[in-house]
Formats: sequence, structure tokens, C-alpha cells
Amino acid sequence: MNTPQDSSLGREVAYPSQYDPGLLFPIPRAAARAEIGIDGGLPFAGDDRWHAYELGWLDGRGKPCVGTATLHVPCDSPNLIESKSLKLYLNSLNATRFDSADAAWARIAADLSACAGATVRVEPGLPPVAGAGGESIDALEVDIDCYGPPDAGFLVADADTPVTEMLVSELLKSNCPVTGQPDWASVGIRYHGPRIDRAGLLRYLVSYRDHAEFHEQCVERIFLDLSRHCRCHWLEVEARYTRRGGLDINPRRTTLGQPANAAFRDARQ
Repeated sequence: MNTPQDSSLGREVAYPSQYDPGLLFPIPRAAARAEIGIDGGLPFAGDDRWHAYELGWLDGRGKPCVGTATLHVPCDSPNLIESKSLKLYLNSLNATRFDSADAAWARIAADLSACAGATVRVEPGLPPVAGAGGESIDALEVDIDCYGPPDAGFLVADADTPVTEMLVSELLKSNCPVTGQPDWASVGIRYHGPRIDRAGLLRYLVSYRDHAEFHEQCVERIFLDLSRHCRCHWLEVEARYTRRGGLDINPRRTTLGQPANAAFRDARQ
């Protein structure tokens, strides 16, 4: 079974000079999900939305082409795609000839689908930069001294006050479980149900600060902790991580059957 330690993360890797789909590294989702009590059917829907800013290839006559794309990896795929391997793979296309841009998109979609174990959608272009809406909790005056591991005990909600609202924070930070490098993100939490205590929510989000886990796994942990401790009737959690190596990732998890908000990018992306 592939583990993060088997990937190219934290290792010196030569820049690829030719197309190589073997650079893509799948990491099974099952082990991390078992740690948070998911065994069998998923309690959420959603996807891992990647924004690719640095795509290049050659046309049929050898002339360089450039583009951007949005990659949608479904959360019910058996594997997530490790980020450094995705960067290396996309770079391996730089000297590859395609008869058309559509042929390039189709090749990328086929290779990513094979890695993820499910159909990955590739859309040319990027969503717009926009504000998340909702209400920021970052200016709350709170004392914080817990920076990891994530402490769901901070999460409480008032069952006598049901609300529908969206809360946002730009203070989410976690660390790569292999390299220890920081991963920065903003997070949007849209829900209906007992009113979530905002100070407790902020303390909870900050408790990821020294936590080592992949982006996708952090979002699933946040979703389940909010569902279990705050008894949300429906819930959407999306984290928008800042760009690294020409890629950013935006994992989104929603209550089954709940429509998602329109995709956008943060100003920090």
C-alpha cells in the first residue's frame, strides 16, 4: 500500500524532461478515514478541487502552448493524489506534443482518473477570485494556547437557537505530514442547525496549527467534528489552501444531498 513516506515528498527529484504518468502518486484514503471513524459508506459528498496555474505543452508543430485548468477529484475516489507528484506530472507535459488543447485536457483527465481510481474532471480555466461571504470570526477577542492536536472539545452549540449562517476564518494552518512544511488556508463553514459558539470554533480551528495531516484529511476531520459535536442539520466545509508550485487545492465536504456553493478563488490564491 502506498504511504506518504513512499512518495517524492521531501526528496530531491530531477525535473522531468518527458511525459511520464508514472510520476503520479496515489495515497489511499481509507487509513486516514478509519482514524476519524469512517468505515464503509461516506457521511459526506464533495470533491478536491485543484487550480493549476502553470500548464504547458507543445502543439503538433512544436510551438509552446500555455493554459490553466481546474481539476475535480471526487471525494469518493479510493485515492487522493499527492501534491508534489501532481506538480511533477504536469511539468512532464511541457515537451509533449498534442494535436489540440482538447487532446491535452483529455490526456490529463485520463491519467488523473487512473491515479485517483475514479473519474476526474478537467475544466480549462479557473474560477473567479471572489469573497467568501459570510461572517469572519478572526477578530474575536479570545485567549488561545492550544495549537495541536485538534481539540474538538472546543466545539459547542446552542440547541435552543437554530440558525442558518456561514462563518469564515483565514487562520487555518496545518503542516505536511512528511516534510513538516506549513500549509495555509482560509476556511468557510456553512450550516443550518444549533448556533455554533464562535469563540470555541476559532479555538478549534487554531488547534490545527501544529497538526500534521494532508489538506483533504483536515477538511474531513473538521466536517465530522462539527457534525458530531454541534449536531448540524446540514453542513458544508471548504478549505482554500494557498498556492505552492503552481497548484492550490480546495477540499470541500458537504452533507449528502446538499447543493454546494459556486466555486471561487480567494485573494490569497
